[in-house]
Amino acid sequence: MTISPPSSTMPPIDTRYTRIIAIALPVLLANLAMPLQSVIDTAIVGNMNDTAKLAGMGLAIQLLSLLLVSFNFLQYASSGLSAQALGELANHGDSPINATATSSPLTPSPLLSILQRALLLAFVIGAILLLAKPWLIDVGLQALSANPASGLAAKTYLDVRFWGVIAELMNFAFIGWFAGQGKTRYMLYQQGFIAILNVGLTLFFVFVMQMGLVGVALGTTIAFWLGVLLALWLSRQHLQISWLALFEADRQHFTKEKMLRLFSLNKDIFIRTLILTLSFAWITRLSAQGGDVILAANAILLQVLSISAFALDGVAVSAETLSGQAAGRRDWTRFRVIVMRTGVVSYGLAVSLSATWWLTMPTYLQFMTNIDSVFALAYDYHLYAVLLPIVGVGAYWLDGIFFGLTAGSVIRNAALILAAIFFPLSWLLYQQWDMTGIWLSVWCLLLLRMIILGGFLYNAQQTGRYEKLQ
Repeated sequence: MTISPPSSTMPPIDTRYTRIIAIALPVLLANLAMPLQSVIDTAIVGNMNDTAKLAGMGLAIQLLSLLLVSFNFLQYASSGLSAQALGELANHGDSPINATATSSPLTPSPLLSILQRALLLAFVIGAILLLAKPWLIDVGLQALSANPASGLAAKTYLDVRFWGVIAELMNFAFIGWFAGQGKTRYMLYQQGFIAILNVGLTLFFVFVMQMGLVGVALGTTIAFWLGVLLALWLSRQHLQISWLALFEADRQHFTKEKMLRLFSLNKDIFIRTLILTLSFAWITRLSAQGGDVILAANAILLQVLSISAFALDGVAVSAETLSGQAAGRRDWTRFRVIVMRTGVVSYGLAVSLSATWWLTMPTYLQFMTNIDSVFALAYDYHLYAVLLPIVGVGAYWLDGIFFGLTAGSVIRNAALILAAIFFPLSWLLYQQWDMTGIWLSVWCLLLLRMIILGGFLYNAQQTGRYEKLQ
């Protein structure tokens, strides 16, 4: 096939390491605000001197992840589509602001339309989840093998948190939309605002109002809803439009063809994300079968993966943003440079994260719980958690590349291959080595993702048929 060169009138995409880091750093800081919320919540519960409550918190967070992260295609689709839209605007010598400012009320910016479609979908999905709340909580906790005491604690927390699911799904859409355009400082403002507000509200409800688990959940719920309001204001400022224009929509941007395009991409990403969240739910189920102490210890250690993953996702967003712009221009020479350089930055960050965890792990565990049995078990297995950034970095980096390409079919097929290998392998590891088998399963999940996605990318690089990935 013939690859069209990029237009000579356009400035080349900036692929310097400084540019990659400039995109990644605000995302990294913004992303760290997200797991910080669950870390603070877990630490507050972990110091209530009640193993069942801490185990229940682990179950609740995993069930919420299964439900909400399954729909984070809202983030990835918004990011990939907005990055490509930005590349197409550059092809025509336009900017997102000019495209909006010069449009009539009936022809809004393509970027605004992408956001509106994602927010509409987030609202509909969130409303359905909220209506199905009683059934989802009961069935979900049964599927995770919750014990009576930990299950009751999880249900108490989830009954309140579910009132924020619409806001949390909208948050995915905003994150992706900002990231795809390289507006990572807006992500930092939004996520930092939510995190600070969540910590303050949670501490107030728990220690001043003495509301226990209900207060932990209420602080998070309110923080996410207020975060949506801030994100709407930031979007309006970015596009330089009125509040009315922000909510006006033209039917031509919600045609069957455009919605099917969004749905097709979302469907593939949904399958991928569902498989990943089911994989971690499976790991949580294995932990729950070992009792509340094992479940509580793993809930604390898996926060290391959550924090590390969100940090590594900062560079993955750089990879996604720049590869998406290269794909929009069909500049495959620049795309190969982006793959190499974002990989170098990703692995450099992973080594730094593992070194940091190695130095701080004893302090981290003391902060997270005052329950001696949970602390002792977590410390016995802390090295598995310390090495998670190095083990998992390849998966997150390659995810960013393929999301930038909006390579839905590759993302879906890689997840299906992963499922076929991971679940039977994980069961064998658990049967053979119990707790050690659980942690080997976590490592296998991350390494298999890297190997499978790496195989698809290697094949495309050998043949030069990158457009076949899209």
